[in-house]
Amino acid sequence: MKRFTIWLLLGVSSAALVACDPSPGEVRDWRPDDHDQPDAGGRQGAQNKQVSQGDDQINLVELAWQKNCSSCHGQQGAGDGPQGQMVKATDLTDPTWQGKRSDADIAAVIKSGRGKMPKFELPPAVLDGIIKRIRSQKGGG
Repeated sequence: MKRFTIWLLLGVSSAALVACDPSPGEVRDWRPDDHDQPDAGGRQGAQNKQVSQGDDQINLVELAWQKNCSSCHGQQGAGDGPQGQMVKATDLTDPTWQGKRSDADIAAVIKSGRGKMPKFELPPAVLDGIIKRIRSQKGGG
């Protein structure tokens, strides 16, 4: 009886594998152009990848801001983060402060640190994104 059960299971397993085996026309090797197919909007895959990479870059900049900057400079850069008052964080949204600093000046402080601010080693694209984020947060005065 035990042998019959084993043979029955082997037979059912084999039948299942044969039934699931796709026909030769359905299986082929992956090709790079498989990802360059138009999407529903008619755009090519490479364009979609650029949009995705742009979104990824924005996400990396935001992640870097949250991890490295917001605890002192706050969500918007106004110096009102949880540690901001203690370390006397600069209000990066102040138009007067922004007007006195070039992007290179801001990058130098981020890379080297200053006062109680530590230095941060960020990829160039993320550093540029942080600077653009600071510039986009101009306050009223």
